[in-house]
Order: sequence, then structure tokens, then C-alpha cells
Amino acid sequence: MRRYVKHFLPLGMLVVALVLAIVFDLPRYARLDALREHREALLAFVAARPLAAPLAFLGVYAGWVALSIPGAFLLTVVAGFLFGTLLGGAVVVIAGTLGATIIFLAVRYAFADLLRAYAGRWLGKLQAGFNRNAFSYLLVLRLAPVFPFFAVNIAPAFLDVRAGTFFAATFIGIIPACFVYASVGAGLGSILDAGGELDAGSVLTPEVILALSALAALSLLPVVLKRFRRD
Repeated sequence: MRRYVKHFLPLGMLVVALVLAIVFDLPRYARLDALREHREALLAFVAARPLAAPLAFLGVYAGWVALSIPGAFLLTVVAGFLFGTLLGGAVVVIAGTLGATIIFLAVRYAFADLLRAYAGRWLGKLQAGFNRNAFSYLLVLRLAPVFPFFAVNIAPAFLDVRAGTFFAATFIGIIPACFVYASVGAGLGSILDAGGELDAGSVLTPEVILALSALAALSLLPVVLKRFRRD
């Protein structure tokens, strides 16, 4: 029992933090109205602390992703608004990768012993099949704009994916979307001035979806070639 408590402690801490975030309604800060209200204060903070501001945003964003709080899309746009496309995109890629890895490791550490003890043969085959090409599969899941980010953070934990593989595939896989969203944020000032609204649907245009889907399909090429050679 003590061993199970130890294993579930990191995940339990994240769950408690998530409950507190919901109780204090932190998701309200990931809304455009909140950005309109605090716009000048945020820009002043960034101007006054050009080094501390990106680091502070990185920490907030990583925690946001680790807790799986809704609203990461708008935070990514805000990063572009505050820091520009290049710096904002880079901060979000690093923070998103760190946050995703935190929740991945917490879930894997919590359920590792249970999976080994009670997993059936079908799960073992699924793990083996996925892990043979884990990097390519994860890259597809990250690049394709149809899979929920939080689900892709958690599912690989049950498939015994290596932490290094998860980290690398996440880091590379989220780069395109993060920089697309950050580039939108770089022009967010005009939307705020006009009193307009913004959502993921308005950013993920058919052209962007097609480009991301093409990258996802391209990332499967090593799997196809490996299978072709084996056959």
C-alpha cells in the first residue's frame, strides 16, 4: 500500500492543483476578455522585464499544460502577442513540451506497476507494436490537428513509451502549430482594438489543416518504409 501511495503521489499532487485551479476559476484568464482587461499591464511588465517575463510565462504555460487546464490555445496566441512570433513560439514549444512531459511521467509512474501486474496479452502486443515506431506515431499525433493535446499527453503513458522518445516527438511535433498560433498572436492587437473574437477554428484554416496533415503523413514515411522492407 505504501508503494502505491508513493507512486500515485505526483499524479495526486497534479489532481489537487487542478481542483484548486478550477475552484479559483483560473481558466477565466485564458479568455480574450481577460487579455483586453489586463493588456496594458502585461505589455508594461514585458517591457520592464524582458528576461523575466518570458521565463515567467514559460512557467505558467508549462503548469497550465501539466494540469490539462483548457485554454492553452489562447495562451499560445498571447505568447505571440507579448513576445512576437519567434520568441513567443519558442517559449510555447519549450513550455508545452515540459508540461506535457510532466503529466506523462506522473501518469506513467502512477500506473506502471498496475499495468505490469494486470495488463493482458492484448495490451502487451499493443505496447510492442506501438513502441517499434513510437517516435513516428507520436509525431503524427502531435502534428495532426484532430487529436486533443491532453489525450496525447496521457495515452502514451499506458503504452510504456520511453520518456526521451515522448519528449523529442512532442518537442518536434508541436513546433508548426505553436508558431502558427504565435504568428496570429503577433497581430492580435488589431483584433483587440476592433473588439473581435478569436477561436481555434478561425486559425485552423483549411490551408493550415492541410499543411499540418501533410507533415503528419510525411512523418509516417519511416514506418511505411520499414514495413515495406520487412515484407
